[in-house]
Amino acid sequence: MVDIGLFLAYVLTGLCIIVAIFMPLIKAFGDIKSLRKMVAGIGALLIAFFIAYLTSSGEAEGDYSERTVKLVGAGIITFYILAITAILGIVYTEIRKAFK
Repeated sequence: MVDIGLFLAYVLTGLCIIVAIFMPLIKAFGDIKSLRKMVAGIGALLIAFFIAYLTSSGEAEGDYSERTVKLVGAGIITFYILAITAILGIVYTEIRKAFK
């Protein structure tokens, strides 16, 4: 009984992932401005990850490969970049609203 439940959970999770990816794409292709914004956002994320990958250290300790350590470091640095950008955006918005 548990095997059936796990199988159904995997199938439903897969369907949700597919719908979550393709529904915004279908909507975006109907509106070119929306598509441009989506591509710009994805491009900004890729640029942030590329910068983080270039700046991350690849010094491996233990059983981890250099590539794995570099990817994990890039993920952490990307998180820092995005978190700082979000905080600065919130602060900027609040300051701008205060002076309006």
